[in-house]
Amino acid sequence: MPVARRTAPALLAAVAAVAALATPAVAEPAPLQRPAASGPAGCTGSAPVICHYDVAPGTYRVTARLGGATEGRTTVSAETRRVVLGETPTVAGRQVVRTFTVDVREPEGEPTGASGSPGLDLAFGGPAPLLAGLHVASAPRTPQLFLIGDSTVCDQLGSPYTGWGQELPQYLRAGISVANHADSGESSQTYLDQPQLFPTVRPLIRRGDTVLIQLAHNDKQTTEADYRANLTTMIGAIRAEGGRPVLVTPIVRRWFNADGTLDNGTALLVNGLGVDLPAQIRLLAAEYDVPLVDLTALTRQRVEELGPDASKALYLTDEKRDNTHTSERGATEYAAMVRDALRDQHLLPGRLFR
Repeated sequence: MPVARRTAPALLAAVAAVAALATPAVAEPAPLQRPAASGPAGCTGSAPVICHYDVAPGTYRVTARLGGATEGRTTVSAETRRVVLGETPTVAGRQVVRTFTVDVREPEGEPTGASGSPGLDLAFGGPAPLLAGLHVASAPRTPQLFLIGDSTVCDQLGSPYTGWGQELPQYLRAGISVANHADSGESSQTYLDQPQLFPTVRPLIRRGDTVLIQLAHNDKQTTEADYRANLTTMIGAIRAEGGRPVLVTPIVRRWFNADGTLDNGTALLVNGLGVDLPAQIRLLAAEYDVPLVDLTALTRQRVEELGPDASKALYLTDEKRDNTHTSERGATEYAAMVRDALRDQHLLPGRLFR
């Protein structure tokens, strides 16, 4: 009997938690509201279901109840085409609860790009989207995973362009927020100089936050000394704020030699001055004891494995004659490589990975 008395509060708490999800709620600080007949408050449509909440910039924890009377297959994107939940199947008559974190900021996509819409935007899509309930809560203490990079990383506004940072959130659970501050066209120098970029990111970094740095594609005429100095400045500044920098070598360009291997210059990011940029990143990582994600090596292996024809699907070769920027498929594959490296090197707690 004493055991029953001890477990009763836990059972009541569990019942209360389920009941809380049964009635969808709108984002804080607005009061809870009962859902409209067509779905959760703040949401319209069915395929996709579009939801909007007028919240201030910040970090938000979103809890979604997916499923319905029929089978469902639901994906979730937030803000500027960020995939925060990969395709999630539900069987007929059953529901599942999924939770993820969204970084809401202004501008919502690229830091120097279009402003987008204020507040939090969510889209529940996929082959058969089913949204039964939704709750949004402010989560200001959530650890951040900051992304510093160029157009191959950033939240691209328009399809089919997709940065790998845009696909990374789907591989992480709600205990961490991906704050993608990558911006198109930036070199290591311009990222330091632009007020909307490193000067904005630096004061946001808190003790324990992780900062991924991938800058190389636009350092086409940067000297070796300047390139090293720029990255070293970022490393020092991130550490001064209590953050942990992680250097990421750039994704390869899809430029093949006749023998089916990638070109040693353009494809592997050797710049116009003969500076092997990925090699310099590897050296800096060793010299300053910075974790390294060797995305150049990983993407080279994948592209050469697929070969000149099949590798087109990873890039926008057919759509835009573009062998630098990735398609949705390419960005998704490359984001998974980053996820694996972060997990395998224990750079984030294992419980945070999907």
